[in-house]
Amino acid sequence: MGRIFGTDGVRGLANRDLTAELALDLSVAAAHVLGEAGAFADQRPTAVVARDPRASGEFLEAAVVAGLASAGVDVHRLGVVPTPGAAFLTAFLDADMGVMISASHNPMPDNGIKFLARGGHKLDDDIEILIENRLEEPWARPTGADVGRIGDSRAGVTTYVKHLVDSVPGRLDGLTVVLDCANGAAFQVGPDVFHRLGATVHAIHAEPDGQNINAGCGSTHMGDLQKAVVEHGADVGFAFDGDADRCLAVDAEGNVVDGDHILAILALAARDEGRLLDDTVVATVMSNLGFVQAMNAAGITVLQTAVGDRYVLEAMRAGSFTLGGEQSGHVIMSDFATTGDGVLTAVHMAARMAVTGRPLADLATVMTRLPQVLLNVPDVDKARADTDPVLQGEIAAAAARLGETGRVLLRQSGTEPLVRVMVEAPTVELANEVAEHLAGVVRATLAL
Repeated sequence: MGRIFGTDGVRGLANRDLTAELALDLSVAAAHVLGEAGAFADQRPTAVVARDPRASGEFLEAAVVAGLASAGVDVHRLGVVPTPGAAFLTAFLDADMGVMISASHNPMPDNGIKFLARGGHKLDDDIEILIENRLEEPWARPTGADVGRIGDSRAGVTTYVKHLVDSVPGRLDGLTVVLDCANGAAFQVGPDVFHRLGATVHAIHAEPDGQNINAGCGSTHMGDLQKAVVEHGADVGFAFDGDADRCLAVDAEGNVVDGDHILAILALAARDEGRLLDDTVVATVMSNLGFVQAMNAAGITVLQTAVGDRYVLEAMRAGSFTLGGEQSGHVIMSDFATTGDGVLTAVHMAARMAVTGRPLADLATVMTRLPQVLLNVPDVDKARADTDPVLQGEIAAAAARLGETGRVLLRQSGTEPLVRVMVEAPTVELANEVAEHLAGVVRATLAL
């Protein structure tokens, strides 16, 4: 059996790749690995289970809950909650494990399952391998009073909202905010948090029906938010993805402010407040070179990791760093969360605006983004991307051509059969030229 877990849990087309049977089997295996590691000898292990609003989450939730309870795990069913809310409540309820059913920013037909360890932390690769190794193994099934019990914990959402509100020291009175909730898991939490902090809130795409999640909205489709911010004369807009673990922003003029700018703004804020441990921020190799240059100019060290918020988190935990994130809008503030949290990011960005009295467009001048081109090359043998001699030679030649003024990065998608080609250069024209050339080489050398 090949690896089932990708860069962010198990993900695929619901009811074809990710079936009820697989969800049940994974939950039983996770119960054995995480439950046995975390539970006390005289106490049954416990789990929290949450989902985003997509329709397939309903039957997958039922399968996950059934698998856990059949393995002797007591389950707190949270309902529709953002991924960071599930992580927070895993820790808050002192559960042995958490499960989030979501495909994040993927289209509605997809879904996924993410497992969380005690404390609300994402799993290390070796733990995922242990779970995979225990799939479909023979096991002694509990009976009678030893089976797990299932209960609904709807009050958990209120607890999570209070946690987000309490993380901000001041108020947001006088600030007008537009929130694009992506018809996803933050459709209630996002507006509620901003209302409680005193902001005037206009929520769009906040009516999930199980089918409209991420459909032309949210952090992967910023057009509606840009229009709404201008139409409402708002100070700022924030867009979440389906499970609300990422956030992108829009300034008062309707311009998109990406994750690199957000991370730079929050890094300077944390440094000024004495909360940035060792004046270090953790980012990925996909962070724009302009971000790295801006942080270095400010005396802040950038520690770069592989792509994926799990790897950012691992580096943060290893060094006890307090801030990290990705260009896509995953931002981890470890003083308040164990994973990326879109709503948390948004309220702290808004708080920085309130404290400084500066508009977002002004705050975003902290860095100048170098032209960056990202091309996805689908339907290729991504496994050979790191070893094909012709491709590697072309990459080396492109890097030599750009020198210190730019860079080249090719990486395999963790969830799809494609290779991503990223090029940064002093001009858009040069970045496009180099990226198109390398994409052509990928197609020619890695064709299936």
